[in-house]
Amino acid sequence: MSDPAAPLSVSTLVLRAKQHEIDAVRHLASRVELVDAIGQLIQALQRERGASSIFLASQGQRFADVRLAIVAETRPVEARLREAFGLHVEPAQGATAKSLSLMAWALLGLDALEALRTQIERQALSAHDSVAAFSHLIAGLIELVFHVADGAALPSVSRLLVAILHLVQAQEAAGQERAVGALLYASGQSSEAHQQRVLHLIDAQERSLQVFAEFAEPALRARWEQQQLAPSVAKLERLRRTLCAVRPGAMLDSNLSDTWFDVCTDRINELWQLQLELVKRLREDCEARILDAQQDLQDSKGLLRRLRDNPPARTHAVDRFFGMSAPRPPGTAADPPGGSIPPPGGRAAGWAATTPDAVPAVLGTPMGAESTSLLDLLQAQSARMAGMEVELDAARRALNERKVIERAKGMLMARLGMNEEEAFRALQKTSMDQNRRLLDVAEATLSLPDFAFTPSPSRGEKTAR
Repeated sequence: MSDPAAPLSVSTLVLRAKQHEIDAVRHLASRVELVDAIGQLIQALQRERGASSIFLASQGQRFADVRLAIVAETRPVEARLREAFGLHVEPAQGATAKSLSLMAWALLGLDALEALRTQIERQALSAHDSVAAFSHLIAGLIELVFHVADGAALPSVSRLLVAILHLVQAQEAAGQERAVGALLYASGQSSEAHQQRVLHLIDAQERSLQVFAEFAEPALRARWEQQQLAPSVAKLERLRRTLCAVRPGAMLDSNLSDTWFDVCTDRINELWQLQLELVKRLREDCEARILDAQQDLQDSKGLLRRLRDNPPARTHAVDRFFGMSAPRPPGTAADPPGGSIPPPGGRAAGWAATTPDAVPAVLGTPMGAESTSLLDLLQAQSARMAGMEVELDAARRALNERKVIERAKGMLMARLGMNEEEAFRALQKTSMDQNRRLLDVAEATLSLPDFAFTPSPSRGEKTAR
């Protein structure tokens, strides 16, 4: 441990700053592992939600064994997340009051899981309530992913975290679509409310995937686009049309519930593979940054040693010009021939090389080259910092837009008693009617106390007035 009474040195500050940079990236790498653990549990809970939906909607006739198998697979994933929470509770690991509160909220839901499973096993609640309970817990976990993404300060990591956040949101919307559609097919009867919910979830997936495509690397974006050409996607579209086009209350073929679950699972698995690839890229990015920073740390030591051992040539010229005879640092070159400092008024043979007029001759090409190199380095560093700021700004805008829209939806739900789907549809319709960005409408909703929504006479939706 360093002595706090010891005077600070340049080397201490430079090396300490670099070490802090390494520690920051390591903390970020540990948060990537937390994101991975959360994602693993979200995926497991989504499967359990879908199987439970079919089990309850079919009155226990379908997916009984499948549901139990999924529950058995989910429990160790749940235990892993609890362990991950335990590793991230200390401030030294970057824990904040907000992250701890979100972890606590998630643990409340996890602690209630066994009671929920018992109710499902006894068929003591409806399929709709089961879907809602699982979705409530998953929403809190997604909010924790958002908090981690919002705190990243490295551009490449921020972009990947924004991509993974919206991929997780798309996967959750797809998971809810699977559960709601399975409920409808397994029950054998359509419902207007559930049909509208499916349409809303399809739209939510598209919006999240658009942001994912904007922030993901081109290779991952191309991979997703290629996956949309798979036969299972066309099959899903046909089942969606069957589900949503039938009039409310009409009968549905309950035998399609298994098929629906399978094709929806194919889509979710495709999204899950992309998520795993994003987590892999995040790990690789953090590892590369730590390696680079450690190399810089070693280079910094070498740089400081070289700086001490080889002072710039300009200092010798200044010393000679002012007639100074300060002791030469160890390891410096000897005076040039005839370079001893003459008495005032005198001129020795080598003195002409160190007069003010001749300073450029002493510095010559080497120092000019070093100056050019330094200027290039500073310009490159400035351009890199500017690029980093642009990248971070783009990531922050995407996260802020989500935050504002979610707050506006919450306000409409609280003030007007809307559900989430109705609140978003009201914002979206107002955006289209007024030809304004959705973000602008959301901001107006939050900032204007008299900003009101009234029912549309044609469709019964909420429209901004």
